[in-house]
This record gives sequence, C-alpha cells and structure tokens, in this order.
Amino acid sequence: MPNRRQLLKYFAALSAASFGGGMLSQSAAARVIGWKNWSGSQSCVPSARLAPASLPELQQLVAESVGPIRPVGAGHSFSPLVPTDGQIVSLARLNGLVSHDPAQLRATFLAGTQMSAMGAPLHEVGQALINMPDIDEQVIAGAIATGTHGTGANIGGLPSFVTGLEMVTATGELIQCDADNNPEVFQAARLSLGALGIVTKIQMQNTQPYRSRRESWILDWEDTLAQADQLANKHRNFEFYYIPFSERCFLSTHDITEEDKFSTSVSDGNESVQDLKMIRDYLSWSDTLRGLPIKAIAATMDREVVVEASWLNYASERNVRFNEMEYHLPREQGLAALREVRQVLEQHHKAVFFPLEVRYVKGDDVWLSPFYQRDSMSIAVHRFHSEDYRPLFNAVEPIFRKYGGRPHWGKINSVKRAQFAQMYPRWEAFVEVRQQLDPSAKFLNPYLASLFSGAA
Repeated sequence: MPNRRQLLKYFAALSAASFGGGMLSQSAAARVIGWKNWSGSQSCVPSARLAPASLPELQQLVAESVGPIRPVGAGHSFSPLVPTDGQIVSLARLNGLVSHDPAQLRATFLAGTQMSAMGAPLHEVGQALINMPDIDEQVIAGAIATGTHGTGANIGGLPSFVTGLEMVTATGELIQCDADNNPEVFQAARLSLGALGIVTKIQMQNTQPYRSRRESWILDWEDTLAQADQLANKHRNFEFYYIPFSERCFLSTHDITEEDKFSTSVSDGNESVQDLKMIRDYLSWSDTLRGLPIKAIAATMDREVVVEASWLNYASERNVRFNEMEYHLPREQGLAALREVRQVLEQHHKAVFFPLEVRYVKGDDVWLSPFYQRDSMSIAVHRFHSEDYRPLFNAVEPIFRKYGGRPHWGKINSVKRAQFAQMYPRWEAFVEVRQQLDPSAKFLNPYLASLFSGAA
C-alpha cells in the first residue's frame, strides 16, 4: 500500500499534468529558500533543503543525488563549509541516544543530536562527556567534523573522544569504521569536514558522571600571563579572556568536586559584551578613558563560583552574534603570539570590543586535527556580526601563522591547500581516502573542492 508521501506525489504530478504544469518545479521552488549561518557571514541558495526522517531515506537521497550535496548542522561555523548551489541536508530529524556500553563507558548517538541534548540522557545511563565546548548548540556531527574543542591542557578536542562512526558514502552505501574496522577511513572520518560522506552515528568515549566547580575572577594582564601556564597545569580546565583596552583579564577554571550544588551571583556574559560595546561607542576616541569604567567594574566583581553537573556547567548562551578567527598554536609559542595580537588590536583596531579568548588543548593523533601531535594554545579573535571583520583578521592572521598556528576548521581563515598540506603530515593520506570514497566529488562545495580536488 502506498504511503502518504507517495500519494501526495502522485496527486501533485497528476494535477500538474492535468493543468498544463503551471507549477514551479521542485528545484525552482526550493531555490527561494536560502540558507545562512549563525552570524550571517555565510549564505547560499541551494537547489533543495532536505531533512530525511530515516536512514534508508538518507541513503536513497545520497545515492540518487548527482551532487554537490552538503550536510548542515546548527550553522555555527564561520568558514565556507556549507554554501552550495546543490543540495544541503540536515540530520535534525535523526537525533538521540542509540545505545550505550556501561563497561567501557561508551555511548552512540545519531549524528543530528544537538550537544545540549546529550548531557541528560548520558547522565541517566551513568555517563558524561569527558569535556565540552563553551557553547552546546552545535549538532554532534558538525562539532566533530570541524574539530570543535573545549579547554584543558590534558584533554583533547571532541574528535579525540570518537571511538566509532557510521557513514553513508557517495553510492548510498552504509559503512562502519573504528580503530580495527576500516581504520584508514576511521582516521580520516574523525575530522572530515563532511567531505567523505554523511556521518549518521557517532560512538563517544565518555567518563563517569561528575560535578564540576567553576570559579571565575578578574586579574590584570601581566599577572594573568605570568600565571597562565601554571593555572593550566593545575586545573582540569582553564581559560581566560583579555578585555581590550582594559589591562584586565577574566579567568575561569573547572575542577571535579564532591561538593553540593550551589552558585554565587554570576555575571551575564551577553550583558557584559553589550556593555563593552556601549563603552566602545561612547569612548573609543580615548584609550585611557575607555579603560576606566572597565577597571572600575572589574574592581567591584567578586569571585564567582558555580558547582553543578558537568554538562550544565561548561556551556553558556551566546546571544550577541559575531564572526570569529581562531588559531591553535604550539603551546610554548602561544603567549608570545597573544602579546603581539593584543598590540596590533589596540594600536590599529580601536573599534574592537570583544575579548580575546585563550584556551589550552592536548595534542592528539587525528589526521586533520589542528592539535595533531602537539599540545596547543588556542587564541580566538571576534568581531561584531554587523561590522567588517576583514581588516582585523587580516592583521592578526600573519601573527598566528608566524608562530606556527593552524586555523580552526570552522572559523574564518585564508589558508590554501598547499599551506594546509605543509601543516598536516597526513594530508595526502586524507586526500587519498576522500578520493576513494567519493571519486565524483559529490560532497565537495567550491571551498572544499579548492582544498581536495585537482593539483595543489
């Protein structure tokens, strides 16, 4: 018996034939529905926007597509990974916890699961993510595919926690991979940019549920830099933000605790950013005056403490939109690079008000991970979404490159294929696996084609 969708297609086709086809084609109708990312800096008008409701439907969609076809998540990447005039495919309807292994503390999620929806079901089965990024609105497949990370000198990025993957290839075939089964595909697929196929399930290595104590405080610039490495080594998680033109940093640590849940008064990060914008708008003509209200507010802030379940204590809402560049530098080079970035920002880019964000990440063995075989310091630079980010990013990127930085795959950068090939020892191995899985380049949009198709 035909299902409802088949009946609708039948009657729609019959009506079109009976009345002379006076309707827009499916492709033409879909083209009026554009796509853009969270900040609005990336956009496209695809031929279709699709959201399959089942794995077989996804397999059929991929098999019948002639490309290009790009998977899309929450749109929190700033680099041009999605834009295409072909099809974009959301896995939002393929979400949730599939299975878990209590002995190994592993769990498998459907790829369209939002990270904010992972903590509670994991807690119910006696598990928790080892670490989390500072926002949790991304879907897990997109976060893995772009090398998303949190902070922690002894903790890797999200791809390093992946122990198995399921993926639909260009022919619609479903393949499984892990360290023992299709190991070459597994190494490439743990951070793939969606260029190998469409990942449908992800198995994560987790840990037992834990409660974290988050402490935040203000410290001056020089003291922060003097203590940064020590704090990173001492605490499970450590990060800091430098507030431009203020000589002040906002520091934050996390440590596992058995304390009861509690919280002091906690500042609202979104309000703080809006306050910095207001100060910029009124006082950007004077660096000295601009710093005075920031220092005055900082002097009144008490140390903030929040004790909560880990999955409720890492992420924060980001309601003030921005564009971002983030580079991952060898840890020993990070502070020197940060000093230069600050100098360039404050001397030549007076309109910037977003803080510089600094985090620590442990090295890993993921082929295209920016943390491949080296411990890193990550430095992120932001610009308000409606303001031109290019002058600032063009000014600081050479500093990051000078100190051996590798860009975050989901953040704005100008690195080309030949330069990436020099950064990553297993670049050509990745390209070879990609070519084997997708010889017709079905999963490549123009940006990814510039990286993986043709001569370097």
